Amino acid sequence: MEMTFTKMHGTGNDFIVIDCRKNELADPKDFAVRYCNRRLGVGADQVLLLCSSEQADFRMLIYNADGSEVEMCGNGIRCLARYIWDRGLSDKDVLEVETLAGIIRPERTGETVRVDMGEPVFDKKNIPVAVSGDMPLLDYPLNVMGRDFGVTCISMGNPHAVIFPEEDVSLVPLEKYGAAIETHPLFPRRTNVEFINVNSREELTMRVWERGAGETLACGTGACAAAVAAMIKGLTERRVIVHLGGGDLEIQWAADNHVYMTGPAVEVFEGKIRMDSDDGTSHPGRT
Repeated sequence: MEMTFTKMHGTGNDFIVIDCRKNELADPKDFAVRYCNRRLGVGADQVLLLCSSEQADFRMLIYNADGSEVEMCGNGIRCLARYIWDRGLSDKDVLEVETLAGIIRPERTGETVRVDMGEPVFDKKNIPVAVSGDMPLLDYPLNVMGRDFGVTCISMGNPHAVIFPEEDVSLVPLEKYGAAIETHPLFPRRTNVEFINVNSREELTMRVWERGAGETLACGTGACAAAVAAMIKGLTERRVIVHLGGGDLEIQWAADNHVYMTGPAVEVFEGKIRMDSDDGTSHPGRT
């Protein structure tokens, strides 16, 4: 048996995309762990499954490299939208895609994709964050491995802890602190962690530790959360360019309180995974 997949990336955040509308993947968690492996599998940060939906045009399921399922992925939904348009699965310029974070609407804008990411969430129980009270968590003091951080907590359909360190973000030992903050008891469902430098009122530089995937070259929801955090702290205008390891994203927090993200979505290659029924092994290949 063979399974066709497409390798895609959005600003370096890379995905294995599979159309599951007719043939469901039996164990997507195990599949993600096996094939996101960069030495023994295809290699990716996440697996994206295109599924049918009863309430939208399509449904997107997202599995991290560690097999955990997540609510939303900004770079991923741009790639899924490009996958749909390039294969003629819809002629709509604005799609409705069901996710665990709700209905998300990617819009075709030439070579890029613009996504209405919805409204940022500051309510602690909905992020979630294990802190009582009604005030948003802005520069909340957090000591991790002997270092004090100020974290600004926001949900963009998934949880984020945004930090503005004094040093250049390239110097932050992300693997050390990112992993520790991701699993800190303050975050009952773990969290994504963004370290941000403010370059100007129109530009940010970001490094990200993604929940369940580790350091990645980009995170769309993370770029949105970082931009909103900078905006509510009065550090930038309401439209910024976020520089990430894999490229740039434009983030706008508009007057309707929705956050809009614009960026590329690139197809790298198509391939097939051959499942050998005699020994249970499988072999990824390119076409």
